[in-house]
Amino acid sequence: MDLGIRGKRALVCASSKGLGRGCAEALAEAGADLVMNARGAEALEATAEEIRRAHGVDVTAVAADITSADGQEKVLAACGQIDILVNNAGGPPPGMWQDWEREDFIAALDANMLAPIALIKALVPDMMERGWGRVVNITSQSVRAPIAVLGLSNAARTGLTGYVAGTSRQVAAAGVTINNLLPGVHATDRADSLDGDVARTEGISLEEARALRAATIPVRRYGTPQEFGAACAFLCSQHAGFIVGQNFLLDGGATNLTV
Repeated sequence: MDLGIRGKRALVCASSKGLGRGCAEALAEAGADLVMNARGAEALEATAEEIRRAHGVDVTAVAADITSADGQEKVLAACGQIDILVNNAGGPPPGMWQDWEREDFIAALDANMLAPIALIKALVPDMMERGWGRVVNITSQSVRAPIAVLGLSNAARTGLTGYVAGTSRQVAAAGVTINNLLPGVHATDRADSLDGDVARTEGISLEEARALRAATIPVRRYGTPQEFGAACAFLCSQHAGFIVGQNFLLDGGATNLTV
């Protein structure tokens, strides 16, 4: 399927690895030029070069912390015209409700709610003027079904979801869609970190911790960044113009919901 985005320019945040990289690769395969961002310059440039060679698209790599105002300014200065925005940032650390203080919530909100909103505010007006644009926010399955040990993420990402629900319907008439992808467990460094916490707590191996979690997923495996990226690329395509303000679970059926 031709996604109709060849020659479009996409900003993909936190895209040197994991789900962000999966999205960047899928968009590049569809012919979109990229602005890629991550904090680590070495890993980012290596990924950018791999994508340039594989897909022949223009890739600008900007090493910066997208969750900070300075980082956002640096990335936006390198963007030029952006047609597609993929918001992404690492989630806050796990814990229990009594562990978190005000500063912990502020950090989570800055990373997983306010940073995406800042980029939407910066880039969507120009998309509206041109009559076409796509925004995809990578959030979490915890937006639909809270995960107790990820309370910081539950709170911040649900806040972003509420913002998108209203904002997406205000900009849709101008040809701009905003939607959210809600990942479950995927084979990424984030999953390794959480599984490592379980392994240490339970006194089991990392492989045993992974097997236990995979057994809770109906498909009995973790998702892949490539699968996730394909879903992201479709939401960014010319075929997704009638999809507005939606939350798509990519969790292998793990979130037990009727609707």
